[in-house]
Amino acid sequence: MINNETKERILETARIEEVVGEFVILKRRGSSMIGLCPFHNERTPSFTVSPAKGFFKCFGCGKAGDSVTFIMEHEHLTFPESLRYLANKYQIEIEEEAPSQEMVEAQSQRESLFVVMTYAQKYFSENLINSDEGKAIGLSYFRERGFTDEIIKKFDLGYALDKWDGLTKSAQEEGFQLDYLLKTGLTIVNEEKIYDRFRGRVIFPITNLTGRVIAFGARILKTDPKSPKYLNSPETEIYHKSKSLYGISHAKKSIIVNDACYLVEGYTDVVSMHQAGIENVVASSGTALTVEQIRLIGRYTKNITVLYDGDSAGIKASLRGIDLILEEGMNVRVVLFPDGEDPDSYSKKVSTTELLDFLKVQAVDFISFKTKLLLADTAGDPIKKANLVRDIIETIAKVPDAISRAAYLRQTSVLMEMAETVLLGELNKILTKSLKKQREELNTGQSSTPSSRSNNDELPADFFEPTEEEISAELDTFSQEEEIIRILLHYADDVFVIPGSVAEHPNAEMPTIKVKDFIVAELSEDGIHFSNEIYAGLLAEFIVQVEQNLSYDAQSFIQQLEPTIKATAITLVTSSYELANWAERGIPVRTDRQQLHRAVIDPVIYLKKKQIYKMRKEIQESIRIREATGIFYDDLIERQRDLEEIQKEINKYTNTVIQR
Repeated sequence: MINNETKERILETARIEEVVGEFVILKRRGSSMIGLCPFHNERTPSFTVSPAKGFFKCFGCGKAGDSVTFIMEHEHLTFPESLRYLANKYQIEIEEEAPSQEMVEAQSQRESLFVVMTYAQKYFSENLINSDEGKAIGLSYFRERGFTDEIIKKFDLGYALDKWDGLTKSAQEEGFQLDYLLKTGLTIVNEEKIYDRFRGRVIFPITNLTGRVIAFGARILKTDPKSPKYLNSPETEIYHKSKSLYGISHAKKSIIVNDACYLVEGYTDVVSMHQAGIENVVASSGTALTVEQIRLIGRYTKNITVLYDGDSAGIKASLRGIDLILEEGMNVRVVLFPDGEDPDSYSKKVSTTELLDFLKVQAVDFISFKTKLLLADTAGDPIKKANLVRDIIETIAKVPDAISRAAYLRQTSVLMEMAETVLLGELNKILTKSLKKQREELNTGQSSTPSSRSNNDELPADFFEPTEEEISAELDTFSQEEEIIRILLHYADDVFVIPGSVAEHPNAEMPTIKVKDFIVAELSEDGIHFSNEIYAGLLAEFIVQVEQNLSYDAQSFIQQLEPTIKATAITLVTSSYELANWAERGIPVRTDRQQLHRAVIDPVIYLKKKQIYKMRKEIQESIRIREATGIFYDDLIERQRDLEEIQKEINKYTNTVIQR
């Protein structure tokens, strides 16, 4: 257990922007920072971090909390695990007793598995450095591969002694239960014989995103036809091969900084690339690439470069994995090393600069790579060439973005010396078949609707044409954002009657709501964000007010603002003119406070209306592009209709608020 003093020190030391910044690319917006939410897919940033307050908040999915909460949510860790992660990051020492049998029993099974794996890693590392066998065999092997002591320590490389039960006995002597050794796969029981899984092998620890050991990869060094060259830990509660990438904990920060990830085949490729100074590299741990692994990389970048050995016989077999990358909407490039070379060997022959130049020059897009690779097998055979064309088109069909598909199609037309219209026809057949299958699966037996349209009879006449009101409105939301902030600065804690409540509660006391509560809820519910950095920063401060249920005082609120946004706030609360006393002349003039519901709701509604209009314009443009390239757009039609329904509701709402 971590004592309260240590917990407080961790919470005081952990800076929210540094913790989140390891996983999310953040840009400053006033006093806040903003980025793409790591908890749900989005293209427009709605994820805000407030360094001053120590909180994060997503306006899209609603996730919110502090540094510990973020690690718990993002890494799927328990509260104690998250505290340990942060303690390790900030080098805060946690006093813990050596794990006795009673302590292991008291911990959760998942945490116990982590503790066992950590012990095993230290055991293997000790063997490599301190045992005669480890130094003579394991350490010699790593040094022959050119690995420095620094890189060996960085990746916690180790050695498993060539004994039947060396690890098992050592762990049991330290108080670890056999049950947990079995559940991690470190120990095997066969016909009442107990023995270690890893024996006489060099060890590569596999870690999760936070750097905790979840499995091991092991390579045998002696020739033994009965033993596999590589041996991995089995699937466990904490280790799922399809969801793990070797080196990800060391690579994630560099992947974010470079906005790119290199994908290699083996453990030594990763280690050697790191030693060469290239750290944004991971391996699929000896398994075929999976969707889960691709999405794991996708948390940090959309750009993947796959590195292939020059003499690898498995390139064609691995092409399916790259198809999966394309399906996930990632940008894929491929580098093929010279014959007899791989990332491990080549990185030791050239300098870091030369290696980076090679990777940059040799990288080609996947469609070109696949076409040239397979074209050699056709050998002038028209049937084989036709099959190759279908294969390439099926790959292009997996690309979700219509514009990218059109670009790949034109490129294939040139490479294969075939008419683009012919390729487009084949692409449409594949897309039609795929869409029909998806609809049948979704409809669970209901008849599927046609995926193409011969006309637009079902669409309103003005479907593609914006109204004069929309055209004149433009897309600038500056005035609405400014007015919302002005209202908040003046009336944050004022209350008004909730719209529609008079009709719903004609004879009852009208329900009311604070101005700041209403505005924050309305913007958060629809994922609306501000484009102006200063107004976004001010909004973030009011969000903290709402979340912490603080009372609002304009003077103290403005006083604590950063200088960059304080001046704007002062300008908005200071009127440059004074309203004349028209009442003395018999002309009543209503102030904002007297018609607060209208003053609050009008700018919020019109801000929403403009963002809906912008989204409709983007969809209309996508429809035109798809229509021009002959690619179906039923999904966009449905999305457009959804936006039209939202627009109708906004118009109704506006009409009830604005009385002409």
